[in-house]
Amino acid sequence: MQDEKRVVLTKPLLLDGESSVDYRPANLLKRILSLFINLPAMFNFPKSQLQCYGESVYCTGNDLVSNLNKSESSLERFTSVVAWSISTTRPLMFGLAPYNPILGETHHVSNANLNVLLEQVSHHPPVSALHATDENENVEILWCQHPVPKFHGAWVETEVHGKRQLKLHNHRETYEMNSPKLLIKFLPVPGVDWVGNVRIKCEETGLEAEICYRTNSFLGSWKNYRAIQGKIYHSSSSNTLYEINGHWDRTVTLKDINNGKSRVIYDAKEVISGLKTPIVKDLQEVWKSESAAVWSEVSQGILNQNWEKATEAKKAIEKKQRESVEETWVPKHFTVTCSMETGWDCLPIHKKVPPAPIVIPR
Repeated sequence: MQDEKRVVLTKPLLLDGESSVDYRPANLLKRILSLFINLPAMFNFPKSQLQCYGESVYCTGNDLVSNLNKSESSLERFTSVVAWSISTTRPLMFGLAPYNPILGETHHVSNANLNVLLEQVSHHPPVSALHATDENENVEILWCQHPVPKFHGAWVETEVHGKRQLKLHNHRETYEMNSPKLLIKFLPVPGVDWVGNVRIKCEETGLEAEICYRTNSFLGSWKNYRAIQGKIYHSSSSNTLYEINGHWDRTVTLKDINNGKSRVIYDAKEVISGLKTPIVKDLQEVWKSESAAVWSEVSQGILNQNWEKATEAKKAIEKKQRESVEETWVPKHFTVTCSMETGWDCLPIHKKVPPAPIVIPR
């Protein structure tokens, strides 16, 4: 039987990109000195990147997934998918980073009828796969995440390669979309934000959306901070049906080009505020590969601000990872392919994700 202390779960990040718990060392000097005494755990917050990906899908203040099927209009369903896509954009914490998932690491959580499973299918390069299903709504989500950072001196821009799909099986519709880029700035004003263009399309209906994620300028202007702007149109005519405007951390409105009327399609406070920490419902069913178990000692050390213990535990995990032979490892939950033309593709082995032993309390 697994010891309960080995499963450590922490609260999702708040809307402003911070946490209700301060994971940082007591002062900045200690953080700087840690660079010279090799204490990298000081620069982590107690969560794996795999958990961060999962939280953007299963941690919501209201049930956006169940709303996807409600409308009989394909255009209204498309706007609901646009709102859902925006909801997966989550605030980040500057100066601290999640753990890099180890090969074969998993994260399995249920929120009501939505069951979400992630697996780290490659370590070099890092590739994460996500599969989520809601049997009641007959909705399926498939992601393949392959971050590729590019260094530009004063900033780092990370492109998140890989296909994202959302399938509404009741309507036989598949929506494909990409992820915005992650921008980390060091000068003149340090910060982290999402930027770039996101395209959402549905082949079955011919509807498409283009959304541009903006941020404040390098000179410090905050006019475009977390702003998004875009449009929804039909691919056959390219005529704009709706204009999209707002801020992904506040509200996003949709303006009907025909009549000029606007309405709110996304409110971040409703979706990202009041998020609950997952709990362990069935300890014996938690896999050894579960993120909250793999990194439990490191997370506990960070929560207790025991940096020596956290660093020792992290080194042990990383050493074990280096000793593993990636070429002989086969993912347990996904079939993975990679080509020069299409990049990485991760297909789930099973059609449905089973209920998880870790759940979001209701």
